[in-house]
Amino acid sequence: MPAPIRLRELIRTIRTARTQAEEREMIQKECAAIRSSFREEDNTYRCRNVAKLLYMHMLGYPAHFGQLECLKLIASQKFTDKRIGYLGAMLLLDERQDVHLLMTNCIKNDLNHSTQYVQGLALCTLGCMGSSEMCRDLAGEVEKLLKTSNSYLRKKAALCAVHVIRKVPELMEMFLPATKNLLNEKNHGVLHTSVVLLTEMCERSPDMLAHFRKLVPQLVRILKNLIMSGYSPEHDVSGISDPFLQVRILRLLRILGRNDDDSSEAMNDILAQVATNTETSKNVGNAILYETVLTIMDIKSESGLRVLAINILGRFLLNNDKNIRYVALTSLLKTVQTDHNAVQRHRSTIVDCLKDLDVSIKRRAMELSFALVNGNNVRGMMKELLYFLDSCEPEFKADCASGIFLAAEKYAPSKRWHIDTIMRVLTTAGSYVRDDAVPNLIQLITNSVEMHAYTVQRLYKAILGDYSQPLVQVASWCIGEYGDLLVSGQCEEEEPVQVTEDEVLDILESVLISNMSASVTRGYALTAIMKLSTRFTCTVNRIKKVVSIYGSSIDVEIQQRAVEYNALFKKYDHMRPALLERMPVMEKVTTNGPTEIVQTNGETETAVLETKPPHSGLQTGSQANDLLDLLGGNDITPVIPTAPTSKPASAGGELLDLLGDLNLTGSPVSAPAPQISQPPFLLDGLSSQPLFNDIAAGIPSITAYSKNGLKIDFSFERSNTNPSVTVITIQASNSTELDMTDFVFQAAVPKTFQLQLLSPSSSVIPAFNSGTITQVIKVLNPQKQQLRMRIKLTYNHKGSAMQDLAEVNNFPPQSWQ
Repeated sequence: MPAPIRLRELIRTIRTARTQAEEREMIQKECAAIRSSFREEDNTYRCRNVAKLLYMHMLGYPAHFGQLECLKLIASQKFTDKRIGYLGAMLLLDERQDVHLLMTNCIKNDLNHSTQYVQGLALCTLGCMGSSEMCRDLAGEVEKLLKTSNSYLRKKAALCAVHVIRKVPELMEMFLPATKNLLNEKNHGVLHTSVVLLTEMCERSPDMLAHFRKLVPQLVRILKNLIMSGYSPEHDVSGISDPFLQVRILRLLRILGRNDDDSSEAMNDILAQVATNTETSKNVGNAILYETVLTIMDIKSESGLRVLAINILGRFLLNNDKNIRYVALTSLLKTVQTDHNAVQRHRSTIVDCLKDLDVSIKRRAMELSFALVNGNNVRGMMKELLYFLDSCEPEFKADCASGIFLAAEKYAPSKRWHIDTIMRVLTTAGSYVRDDAVPNLIQLITNSVEMHAYTVQRLYKAILGDYSQPLVQVASWCIGEYGDLLVSGQCEEEEPVQVTEDEVLDILESVLISNMSASVTRGYALTAIMKLSTRFTCTVNRIKKVVSIYGSSIDVEIQQRAVEYNALFKKYDHMRPALLERMPVMEKVTTNGPTEIVQTNGETETAVLETKPPHSGLQTGSQANDLLDLLGGNDITPVIPTAPTSKPASAGGELLDLLGDLNLTGSPVSAPAPQISQPPFLLDGLSSQPLFNDIAAGIPSITAYSKNGLKIDFSFERSNTNPSVTVITIQASNSTELDMTDFVFQAAVPKTFQLQLLSPSSSVIPAFNSGTITQVIKVLNPQKQQLRMRIKLTYNHKGSAMQDLAEVNNFPPQSWQ
């Protein structure tokens, strides 16, 4: 066979292709020639053919047929063959293909090779695509190379050890002795890789983290030498000595200092030196400063140092580089809750970022601006945000309007200012105001009794030339409620509007006939017109005519309203004034008084508990209310009956079986559950008697769940007011090195039980068992059956969403007897 073309010629030929089809034809022709050469077992040109195949692979063409040829090249004694073979293995193979296991023996031999470059190839390949089986088999060789005197091999072995630890965490202790000595190395490459290895070990093991905390002084010394060292051509980047190593050390210090007072104190001085001595004219210095800020914010640093860190972020906001400004805004947004006053000093700079041309910076600046609003600066900040709302792109208007509504409701200095602000938003944002804002604004206006006349006049003037749907809906509702105040001109706040009854009806009828009005808006307008029939005196006949006309509307909703309103004028006219009277003040549900927070699919909602005893008859809950569907969406909520149902218990416990193989069958019970005359178990906390028996009554605690560092213990109490109620207090603890966030505990029980899950004390479980989350479960067990429960746990840990299911069947007998 003729000699195949060289890789350089192939690249030149492919680049001459004018179309994709022409390139594809060239590749297919060359692949056919390479396959023929492989079949001929051509050892002379195998290396050249695999190199060409790798180039085609990088262009996106299939090259899997060259996998075995890579293994043959690895087994070759020539270095050039080995180099291409290992490169091909890294590109074409991964642990999903069984072929990679055939490489294990070759890599083991090459790790013990006499040439350092062959050993380096083997280390690179193992560190790139080694599976857990390969890592277990070859970890001993990697650990030996960590102790070698050759710095070239030590740095590659350290990175390979990182991959081994990720694949097989239980092998971590094997590398512990060698890792300690790596920090004494003078070679920056070895030092860098050793810091990477230390970081990986500390992130994966709390024991390793506690063990390596004593290395903080040594790491501080290394970092100080880097800062104070003079010019070194070998490590200098834009006038800074080895910024890559500095960033890595700062990242490791952040992990070591988190939740540890002694380690944090030991690194406070060096962090201050880095923050003050690093050059900021080049991007390299900004990278180090940013890492320093993250470290300061994550450890238990001094207050002055935290202010220094926030000032650094404030300087970043003045930088011309958009990426740096974005990073600064994101970081400030994370720290604004813990260091609010320090971030407030940069408020003017943050507000200036609202005018930036970059949409990402605008969004971050908007979010941070809302986080900075408080009672002292609400007037100034709202003025800036309203100006931003007026000039921003459409994609910002909905979020900005909602944010202004929330901030105004929380920090409004006066009712008048609050009304003026929402009026400005309604007229500025127009149809971008979200639908849920309309009922909230109506509630606000209703509760501001002294502002009714002022508000209705402002809204009337606003809709004369503006047909944005949220504004028209709010205005229609207010005109219907307070139309008499509008006509009478009773407004002391400003010059009253001189308007007649017919003019008011004209504007509402124009809403009804406008093509721009949505069906919901027309409904608001028709209802407003109907309400005005009891507030106006001269135009009642006109209102009757309008209502009767819309009784034949093609819009079913409008037609139904009109027909019912028309019936009020005729058959039920004596009831009309009472039915259409002014709405009372809408009281918001608050957490003061007899209320509890019920946990529903990870979100809290307030459930108001009645203080009156229920009717003597039993309320029968629907079957859908018997279980909390753990796998349901957010629309499925646990509905708790106020008394046990009177139907007999089914033979099986009928627990929601999430996996289909859970056996919770119990003995058949034919008698119905006994009726309970006292208040139901959810209300027994309102009794004047002691609520629960003492814990010392003898019910032992149990461990319901223990996995992946998360431990959940159950402790038990018995209600004095209702012996059938068992109160379970869960305590969730976290033994890992990172906090578990967004923690949600959910539970399901058989239908013969009733369960109420109250809100948790927090959604974050602190690391290192430094704190716990507590949550209360109330279980009504009228038939004294054995307790059984299925639990579902969801949380975020190490940047990943975790979810697990478990069964709890080891409840102590005292908890149900």
